Amino acid sequence: MSDRPVNQEAPARPAAGPGRGPGPGGGPFGGHGLSTPVVKARDFKGSLNRLGGYLKPFRIHLVAIVILAIISVTFSILGPKILGKATNLIFEGVIGKALGANFPAGTTGEQIAPILRQAGQTQFADMIANMNVVAGTGVDFKAIGSLLILLASVYLLSSLFSWAQGFIMAGVAQKTVYSIRKEVDEKLARLPLKYFDDNPRGDTLSRVTNDIDNIANTLSQSATQVITAVLTIIGVLIMMFSISWLLALISLLVIPMSLVVVMLIAKQSQKQFARQWERTGKLNGHVEEMFTGHSVVKVFGHQDEAVEIFDVENEALYDASFKAQFISGTIQPSLGFLNNLNYVGIAVIGGLRVASGKLSLGDVQAFIQYSRQFTQPIVQTASIANTLQSTVASAERVFELLDAAEEEPDTATPVRIEKATGHVEFQNVAFSYDPEKPLIEDLSLEAMPGQTVAIVGPTGAGKTTLVNLLMRFYEIDGGAILVDGVDTRDMTRNDLRRTFGMVLQDTWLFKGTIRENLEYGREDASDDQMVAAAKAAYVDHFVRTLPDGYDTVLNDDSSNISQGQRQLLTIARAFLADPRILILDEATSSVDTRTEALIQRAMTELMKNRTSFVIAHRLSTIRDADLILVMNEGAIIEHGTHAELIAQHGFYYDLYNSQFSEALDEAV
Repeated sequence: MSDRPVNQEAPARPAAGPGRGPGPGGGPFGGHGLSTPVVKARDFKGSLNRLGGYLKPFRIHLVAIVILAIISVTFSILGPKILGKATNLIFEGVIGKALGANFPAGTTGEQIAPILRQAGQTQFADMIANMNVVAGTGVDFKAIGSLLILLASVYLLSSLFSWAQGFIMAGVAQKTVYSIRKEVDEKLARLPLKYFDDNPRGDTLSRVTNDIDNIANTLSQSATQVITAVLTIIGVLIMMFSISWLLALISLLVIPMSLVVVMLIAKQSQKQFARQWERTGKLNGHVEEMFTGHSVVKVFGHQDEAVEIFDVENEALYDASFKAQFISGTIQPSLGFLNNLNYVGIAVIGGLRVASGKLSLGDVQAFIQYSRQFTQPIVQTASIANTLQSTVASAERVFELLDAAEEEPDTATPVRIEKATGHVEFQNVAFSYDPEKPLIEDLSLEAMPGQTVAIVGPTGAGKTTLVNLLMRFYEIDGGAILVDGVDTRDMTRNDLRRTFGMVLQDTWLFKGTIRENLEYGREDASDDQMVAAAKAAYVDHFVRTLPDGYDTVLNDDSSNISQGQRQLLTIARAFLADPRILILDEATSSVDTRTEALIQRAMTELMKNRTSFVIAHRLSTIRDADLILVMNEGAIIEHGTHAELIAQHGFYYDLYNSQFSEALDEAV
C-alpha cells in the first residue's frame, strides 16, 4: 500500500497558503532551493533563547571552546610584541655598530646620551637613552634567532588551539543540528495531512533542509568567529593602550567611520541582493517550467520565445547581480582606504615618538600590526550580526514547524482487529475543512463485507474526503466511522491503515528497483507472491521485457518507464499487500483502453470477498458496482445500483448521459 496521502479536491480544500503555484515557492517542488533567504526574525530574542536551549547539553564543550579561544587569541596577540622585540634588537645592533666609530667599544647608551646632548644632538640623545645600545656591538643574531623560534612556536600554538576550538565546535554544531533534524523528522510523522495541504511542500522542504543547514553553518563557523573576534578586539585594545594611549585613540577614531561606511554601503547593497534573489527565482522558475514542459514547448514551436524570455530574465539577473556584487565589493576598498589613513597617522606620529625616545621602533611596528588586527574583527562582528539575524529567522521557521498542531494521539487502550471482514459504516458523520463552511453534515452509509461501493459526483462533491476520513488522514467533527463494528478512533492509525490497500490516480514510486517498489506494500512477501500479484495486475509481462527485469532501477521521478506502467506497478503493489479493504481512486485513468479492460477483469476477481471503495469519474467503469453513492456538496443525494439510479432519471442519470453525449459530440 502506498503511504502517500490522498489529494483533496480543490473546491473542498481551504485556500492555499502564500507561495502555492508553479515556479518558486509553489508547484510540485514548491520552489525548493529557489526561495529568498529569510533576513530578519519576528521574535529575535525569544527564538535566540530557544535555539540556545539546544546548546545546554554542551555547556562543558562551550566552556572548553571559550578557554581554547582565549589561549589561541593570547598567543596570536603576543606575536607582534615578540616581533617588535626582534626589530628592536636589529635596530639597536645597527645603531650600536655605527656608534662604535665615534665612541669606545662597550660604551652604553646611557653614557652616550649626555655626550650627545652636550654636542647639541638632543633628539638623537633622547632616542639613544631609551635604547639598549652598546657602542661597537652589532646585531645579536643568536638572540634574534631565539625570538624567531619563540615567535614561530607562539603562532603554531595559536593555530593548534584554534584548530582544537573549531574541532570541538564542529562536533557541538553537528550534534545540535542532528537533534533538531531528529525532532523535525519525528514531528513530520505526527503532523496531520491538513498541515501538508495548507503549506506548500517547497516551503516545508526548505525548513527541513535550507533553514537547518543555515543554523548548522552559523553554529560551526560564525559562533567560533564571533568568540575569537570579540576576544581579539579586547586583547588588541589592551595591547594598543599598553604601548601608546595616543596611538590607540587615533586607531579608535577609525571605528565609527568604518561602521558608517559599512552601514551606508550595506543598505544599498541589500536592496540589490533582494533584487538578485527575486530575479534568480524568476529565472529558475522559467527554466524549471521549460524543462518540465519541454515536449509541449517543442510541439507548439515556442522554443525561440522561451529563449527570448530566458535572455530577458538572464539580463535582468545579470544587472541586479552586477550591482549587488559591485556595491558590496566597495566595502573592502573603502575600509582599506580608512585603514591606510590610520596607518599613515600611526606611522607619522609613531615615527616622531620614536625619534623623541618616547617609543621604540619595535613598539611602533607592533602597534601597526595590532591596528591591522583591530579593524578586521570589528567588521567581521558586524557581518556576523547580519548572519545571526538570518540564522535566528531560520530557527524561527523551524520552530514554527515544531510548534504546529499535531494529530490527535492514538488512544491509550487501542482495539485491534486481528482479521478484518471489511464491514464499514459511516454513522451521522459531520466534517468541514473550514469550521465556517460545513462540507459533510449527518452523512450515513454502510458497506457490507465483499461489496464494491462506487462513489461518484462532480469535482468538489466530497468523494475523496470520504476516503480521507476513512483512513483518518482527517478527524471527523461528529458522528462515528466503524470498521467491523469498531470505532476507528479506538484503533491506532497504523492498525487501521494496515487493513486498507490504496491505488491513487497520482502514481508514487520511489527511487529503487521494481522489486523493492512492489514489496513496499508487503515486505515479507515471497518472490512467488510478488510475481503472482504482478501477473494479476498485468505487470509481469512488461517487467520481463526490461533488461534487468524486477531488478530494474527506477530513477527519481520514474521517468524511465511510461505513465501507464507506473500506474500498473502501483496496482500490483496494492494487490501484493492483500488488504481486506481496497480504495481505488480512478486507478485505471492512465492506461490504455485494452489494458483498462484487462485490469477491470482482474480487479473484479481480486475484489471478491473484499470491500472496495471506487472513486470514479468515468461512470462506465463502475456499472457493475454493488452500490453506487452519488455525492454533491458533501451529501449523498442518491444511492443504489447502476440500473436503479438510471431508472430514477435523477442526478446520476443526467451525469451518466452527459458523459456519453460529450463522447458522441467529440466523435462527430
